[in-house]
Amino acid sequence: MASREARNLSPWIVIMRPPIVRAVPLLALLSLAACGEQSQQAGPRQMVPEVGVLTLKPQEAKISTVLPGRVVAYQVSEVRPQVTGILLKRDFVEGAEVKEGDLLYEIDPVQYKAALASSEAAVQRAEATLVSVKLKAARKTQLLQTNAASQQDVDDAVSAYKQGDADVKAAEANRETAAISLDRTKVTASISGRIGKSSITPGALVTASQATAMTTIQQLDPVYVDLDQSTSEMERLRNQIASGTLKRPADGVQVELLMESGKTYGHKGKYGFTDASVNESTGSVSSRAIFANPERALLPGMYVRARVVAGVDPNAILVPQRAVSRNPLGQAVAMFVDKDGKIEQRTLDLGEDVDGNWLVRSGAKPGDRLVVDGTQKARPGAPVKTVEVAVDPATGLTVNPTRQAGARPAPATTEQ
Repeated sequence: MASREARNLSPWIVIMRPPIVRAVPLLALLSLAACGEQSQQAGPRQMVPEVGVLTLKPQEAKISTVLPGRVVAYQVSEVRPQVTGILLKRDFVEGAEVKEGDLLYEIDPVQYKAALASSEAAVQRAEATLVSVKLKAARKTQLLQTNAASQQDVDDAVSAYKQGDADVKAAEANRETAAISLDRTKVTASISGRIGKSSITPGALVTASQATAMTTIQQLDPVYVDLDQSTSEMERLRNQIASGTLKRPADGVQVELLMESGKTYGHKGKYGFTDASVNESTGSVSSRAIFANPERALLPGMYVRARVVAGVDPNAILVPQRAVSRNPLGQAVAMFVDKDGKIEQRTLDLGEDVDGNWLVRSGAKPGDRLVVDGTQKARPGAPVKTVEVAVDPATGLTVNPTRQAGARPAPATTEQ
């Protein structure tokens, strides 16, 4: 009976045993899942990158435009002979500085000395003749009073006297001309400046009407810089000034030069004038500025670029140049932190360079937080921790007024 019950129960035992065996792995999986959840909750917290942001504010900025230009000598004197003769001597060093009146060349004066002596003799002969006719005219006048001479004789005597006086004046003029010609055998500098090379040597024949200059003197302090500006750029600046967007500088238009090496010339220039006509071949308008050149760093013909301060924008938005990059399309982009504390990439329309900053025409407004430090850690759409910084205009570096020197910020964390 007992064995029959055992046989009857055995199928149930066989059937119920597998679920008991399968429950063990199930409990193990549940236990592992719980441990994994606890491990995830107890793991390290995700780090949020810290970036330095600059809150944009409107500020006054001098708006400038960069124009190409050429250096032109302030004065140029092409030295040419004014008399004909053999060149005897050169009295200057090529490339040296000369002063107005310095002796440059000496031309053979022999024939001009002779001409002056002949003119002097002609003056003396005319003066001697004048004495004779003057006395004759006086005697005839006295004889007329006693009716010893006719009126015709008196008139002839007076006419001869006046002709003699004219002959003296003509002789004196010829003598002065001969003296001038003799003086011009010594060729002198008409202006002060740097003298160039001589195109003629002693022993050569020079003529008063020759087209070739003997040498050239150029005054290099100060110098002119001739600039070219497109008519479209000129019109844009005029419209901005007329609309009130730009104000004229209180101290006048300032000009500074950018050398070919990239350095800024040490002396600022004064704006001179703008030409009244447009160059038909280039469509540009010429203007001129004047610069001091005591070191002779600027030479005629040198190519330069001039930064012309055309106006002042009282509400300019400026961003540091190092905070701006270019996307594959060549557009200017920058990182900003939005109101939710996440990174936002924007495309900017940039204007002129203003002391290491870009003038923003569109894409940014006052109050926006621009990322200037830690841009390599910033990803669009990612949350960041911000630290307010400022930019030193002298060095272009950022400073953090809220962080002490040498202190390192604690790592930022966030709960997930």
